Amino acid sequence: MAAEISVDITKTFPGRAPIRARFLYAVEAATVLILFGPSGSGKTTILRSIAGLEWPEEGYIRFISRTWLDTASQIRVSPQERHIGYMAQDYALFPHYSVAGNIAYGLGEMSSAGKTARVDEMVELFQLRGFEHAKPHELSGGQQQRVALARAVAPRPQLLLLDEPLSALDAPTRLQLRGELRTLLRQLALPSIIVTHDWAEALTLGDIMAVVGEGRVLQVGTPQDVFSRPADAQVAKVVGVETIVQGTVVETRDGLATVRVGRVLLTAVASTEVGRDAFVCMRSEDVTLELGETKGTSARNHLPGKVSAISSLGALARITLDCGFPLTAVITRSAVHELELTVGSSVNAVFKAGSVHLIPRQ
Repeated sequence: MAAEISVDITKTFPGRAPIRARFLYAVEAATVLILFGPSGSGKTTILRSIAGLEWPEEGYIRFISRTWLDTASQIRVSPQERHIGYMAQDYALFPHYSVAGNIAYGLGEMSSAGKTARVDEMVELFQLRGFEHAKPHELSGGQQQRVALARAVAPRPQLLLLDEPLSALDAPTRLQLRGELRTLLRQLALPSIIVTHDWAEALTLGDIMAVVGEGRVLQVGTPQDVFSRPADAQVAKVVGVETIVQGTVVETRDGLATVRVGRVLLTAVASTEVGRDAFVCMRSEDVTLELGETKGTSARNHLPGKVSAISSLGALARITLDCGFPLTAVITRSAVHELELTVGSSVNAVFKAGSVHLIPRQ
């Protein structure tokens, strides 16, 4: 049965811009909605409002046929009555409870035998066998996450809410648990909302994504569509599209558009939604850097440029180029050494027409 979540709320905080969030979407069992945005954008406040842990001054929240909040009608349903599962960013496990005790905590008035059976079911599902009597401090970060998730799921909630579920883990563990978490969510067949600022998590975990910026929901769509086709320049910045410049479409032919950016001409995939004036957006990972003439490539864009900045990203490096406009590429550190790149180096930026996304400029 399809479930519809409808949110239209205003929440204010002293000294901060108000959170004004509005979105509606239909979900099936196992559908995961990602609330994506930078720190301070308001996504956790939206999640906590859905959970009933924050009380917006205005608006409503509806899930399926129930109204959880309607300030006009003075309806305020408590968190307990919403039948949601909530996992905080820091997991909030009870330090003096065992794994079994933490999982059983939310099972309320269930009989002792019923609790035991449900805890055993959760221990098996979340691969915690042998740790039933361990305390949280005796567990790894990944195991703590599983316990927190098991506790949230044990009461059989209608909706699961996860706030940055992987952020407390080290990078290798995060990478491993992304896939595990997605598999678990599919097994649970439970609609979920996940807060994250990590684009890899959004793409791995999400079926649909709401981009949050400055307290507003800016765009809703599949993660792939939102990342590759942001609705406007603000969304493009939030989702990490590093190159956003103003351009003018000078010609459209055979499904391709020629776009002028300053004195440079680019080739993009044409769009009927874009008129003459456009924002030109490109993701840094879609830009390849080469020395000399480029051969044997289907890419339509080959721009000479000079390196204006190099910044380290661990195993990767962000290269900022002056190609007549600022252009960003992300390449491996080994590629930086192979190309002998330094500030002032001449290099060719190569990218396909499909990597150039045009957004109407109004």
